[in-house]
Amino acid sequence: MALYVSLQIRTYVLEPVVLIGVYLFMLKKNDIRQIEVTDIGSRGEGIGRFDNFVIFADNTLPGDICEVKILKVNKSHAYGKVLKLITPSPFRVVSPCHVSDKCGGCAFMHMEYKEQLKLKAKKLYDSLTRLGGFKNPNILPIEPMESPWVYRNKSSIPVREEKGEIKIGYYAKNSHRIVENPNCCIQDVVVWEIIETVYEYMTACGVRAYNEPDKTGVIRHIVARSAFGTGQVMVVLVLNTKYGKLPKNHDYLIEKLSQIKGMTSICFNYNNDATNVIMGKRNFFVWGKEYIVDRLGEFDIKISPHSFYQINSVQALKIYECALDFAEVRVDDTVIDAYCGIGTIGLFFAKKAKQVYGIEIVDEAVSDANQNAKVNKVQNLEFILGKAEDIIYDFIDKDINADIIVVDPPRKGCDMKFLETVAEIKSRSVVYISCNPDTLARDAAILAEAGYELKAAKPFDMFCHTVHIEVVALLQL
Repeated sequence: MALYVSLQIRTYVLEPVVLIGVYLFMLKKNDIRQIEVTDIGSRGEGIGRFDNFVIFADNTLPGDICEVKILKVNKSHAYGKVLKLITPSPFRVVSPCHVSDKCGGCAFMHMEYKEQLKLKAKKLYDSLTRLGGFKNPNILPIEPMESPWVYRNKSSIPVREEKGEIKIGYYAKNSHRIVENPNCCIQDVVVWEIIETVYEYMTACGVRAYNEPDKTGVIRHIVARSAFGTGQVMVVLVLNTKYGKLPKNHDYLIEKLSQIKGMTSICFNYNNDATNVIMGKRNFFVWGKEYIVDRLGEFDIKISPHSFYQINSVQALKIYECALDFAEVRVDDTVIDAYCGIGTIGLFFAKKAKQVYGIEIVDEAVSDANQNAKVNKVQNLEFILGKAEDIIYDFIDKDINADIIVVDPPRKGCDMKFLETVAEIKSRSVVYISCNPDTLARDAAILAEAGYELKAAKPFDMFCHTVHIEVVALLQL
C-alpha cells in the first residue's frame, strides 16, 4: 500500500514538469512556425496554436494561415511576429490606414466591418455566459455606425522627443514609441491641422517636446475636442511645467491656433508628475471661452477640458435613447443617475421622470452638469458631488425611494458597496451602461444573486475598428 501511494505521488509531481519541458523544447525564441488563427484575444491580437500550444500574433485574423517568428515563450503561451501570410482570412481587407499595423489605436482596420460587429457581439455573449453565468442571455442586435470613420470627438495626442526630434502621433502597440500619422481615419480632420500648427510653432520657436525617460521638455500632450453638433473646437496643451508658467513665444502659437476654423477655446494644462496620467488638475485658459458646447439630440451640452463625454456623439445619442426605452420611465418615477459625469443621461431621463438625482465624484463635472441643467431649463434634475457608493446609501437614510437606477461606471465597473446598496434599495429597474463586457457580466451576476433578472443587453459599436464596445443592459426585479 505504501509503495502504491509513493508511485501516485511521483507521477503527480513529474507529469506537469515533463509536459512543460516538452513545450519549451519544441517551441523557443526565434523559432519559425506555421499557425492557423482561430480566435481573437482581448487586445485584438490573433490566436493560433502549435500542437495545442497557444501563440498570439498581432495583425492577424481568424482564418489567416501564416508563418510566425516566435518572440517570447511563456509556460502557457507564446508571442509571435508574422513573417509571411500564406493564406489570408476571408474577412481580411486592405487597411485604409498606412500605419494601422504599427499604431496601437485600432486593432481591426484590416477586417471587414460586418465581421468586426460579429466579433464584438460574440465578446458580449462570451462575457455574459462564461463570466456572468447567464444562460441564453437576451442579446439584441449590435448597433453599427452608418459610417465608421472620422467619428472621434476627442483626441489625446502624445508629444515626445525621440533622438532629439519632435514626434507627434500615437503610441505604437505595446510601447510608448510614437507612430506619426497625418491621415488618421477615425479622428476629426481638424486634429491634424492642430498638430501641424503646434509642430510648426515648436520647431520655429525652439520649444522642446517631453522627453519621457528623463522627464524634461515642455509639451507633453495635445488634447483636441470637437463638438460635431455645433462645429466648436477646444485645444488643451499639456505642459511639463509648474502652474502658470507659459512656454516661450506662446502668443505666436495662440495666434495661429485661434485662426483654425471653429476654434472656441485654447487652454494650457499643467502636469509635471512622472505618471502616465495625461492631464493634470489645473487649467490656465489663454484664449476664448473656458468650454465648448455640443448639441446632442434636443440638448446643449457644455464640455470643459476634464469633462467626460462619450467620444462618439452619434452612438451616444442612440445609447441614451435605448437606456430611456429600456427603463420605461413613468411620470411619477424617481431616478438615480450614478457616475453621471456632466449630466447628459440625466437630461434625457428628466424629460419623463418626476425627479432625477445625478451622482458624480469629479467637482468640475458636477459644475458642468449643473450648467447643462440650467442652460436646457431642466428643473427636476439635481446633482450631488461624491462617491456613488457613499451618496447612494444616503438615499436610504433620507427615505428617498429610487424607482430606476442608471449606472455608467468606468471600465473597472461598480464598487461592491454600491451594488450592495442597489440590492437593498430594490429599485424596479437598473439600466447599466458599460464600456467593459467583463465587468458588466460580473456586476450583473451580483445583482442577479440579489433577485434581479437580466432582461436584455444591447451592444453598440461606439469605438469602431477597436476591440471595445459599449453595452446597455436592463435588469429588473
